[in-house]
Amino acid sequence: MKSSNLYNFRYRTQRRFVLVRRALIVTGVVTVIGICATGAVFLGRELKKDNSIDTETAMIISLNPNDSPEIPIPDPVQELIAQADLLAAGYDYDGAIELLHSNADYNTTPEVTNAIAGYESTKETLVKADIHKITHIFFHSLIVDNSKAFDGDPDESGFNQVMTTTREFEKILQTMYDKGYVLVRLHDMAYETTDENGKTVMKPGTIMLPEGKIPFVMSQDDLCYYQYMDGDGFASRMIIGEDGKPTCEMKMDDGSVSVGSYDLVPILEDFITEHPDFSYKGARAVLAFTGYEGILGYRTADSYADSATYEQDRQQAAAVAACLREHGWELASHSWGHLNMSLPEHGGVSTERFRSDVDKWAAQVESLIGPTDIILFPFGSDVNDWRAYSSDNDRYMYLKAAGFRYYCNVDSSQYWIQLGEDYLRQGRRNLDGYRMWKDITAKDSSKRKLEDLFRAEDIFDSDRPTPVPEM
Repeated sequence: MKSSNLYNFRYRTQRRFVLVRRALIVTGVVTVIGICATGAVFLGRELKKDNSIDTETAMIISLNPNDSPEIPIPDPVQELIAQADLLAAGYDYDGAIELLHSNADYNTTPEVTNAIAGYESTKETLVKADIHKITHIFFHSLIVDNSKAFDGDPDESGFNQVMTTTREFEKILQTMYDKGYVLVRLHDMAYETTDENGKTVMKPGTIMLPEGKIPFVMSQDDLCYYQYMDGDGFASRMIIGEDGKPTCEMKMDDGSVSVGSYDLVPILEDFITEHPDFSYKGARAVLAFTGYEGILGYRTADSYADSATYEQDRQQAAAVAACLREHGWELASHSWGHLNMSLPEHGGVSTERFRSDVDKWAAQVESLIGPTDIILFPFGSDVNDWRAYSSDNDRYMYLKAAGFRYYCNVDSSQYWIQLGEDYLRQGRRNLDGYRMWKDITAKDSSKRKLEDLFRAEDIFDSDRPTPVPEM
């Protein structure tokens, strides 16, 4: 971090609530001093009778008002700067400067003006990221209990292929952080605006980071906690924690329910709390839902309408979705029925089923989570090949009419980005058992696809059955 010699913000963040004023909250200080003095005289006389004394008595005798426990009072200037430091730690220097400027009570104090100067100086050193060189990694639900996921039952092979364990995910986060990766939003890469002719267009975003930092996007598919996953070592649903942040529930063997960091969302939240410089301006991952069973572990699909908890599930799911948005998470479609959305000749569904699925998504999922402009294609199957989308592509036009502007397929390349006139397309890289095993067993180094992120051997969970089967 290139910072001026004025108030290094990292140091200020660590001492976020430095207490510079101390006060002794004691009523009748003079009276207390008098009592202490009298007590000391009395005890002194007693000591002349017996020179022995225990430690506790010695502490009483040494009582002095100046030695009394101090009750600290936070300095409002330091608290204000600590809030600004947290914004600056996430590269939002403009936000930090605005916060300090907007406080009429303290914006002219030396500490505040020095902090502003420091932010301005650091801001000058930032470098604009090339949005065409931003990689996108993705995961499914994380395996919490390896012994249950890898227990030899029929689901083991699928879990081994497409899932990532919590141990692996935590190692990936730490390794990428150590390499200088910084999480950004899809909406940071490009944004929709109106040009000088009144036409709605997509423009490249401006991402400013310190030299050496590497922007990337993260997403998670199928954040639904399907019923087939019950008892296999996964979280059971997402809730709003006591601290107001999204977290997870997990069913225990004894039938109880435990609340904790049992999946990608709370683990990433924890990591960013500890390392705010891992997130660009509060960015979080993209979370993609299907709808055929429901979302976030709640049975919100129409097929559950007769359930006694149906309406309650819908209300709770909507509340959790709102909480996710409030904390910076981007929400996306993974189609309603987890369908291959490409053309029939490429293994996809019919036009009728394609349109029905898009409509079901809007009615049963988007109605709960709010407007969504991102679609992460199931199986990575795009509605077009590598060539640009055009108005003669009926499937693209139907998705566009439904409000989608960001389209993500699956591609093992480090980067695959296509910025069209009215859309952004990006390839995603699966970081799962299959992909890591392919890297580990590659005889040709050019076949190792993850080296820019990490060495697969350093991440691969030793609990995994090997070899990992082909997909």
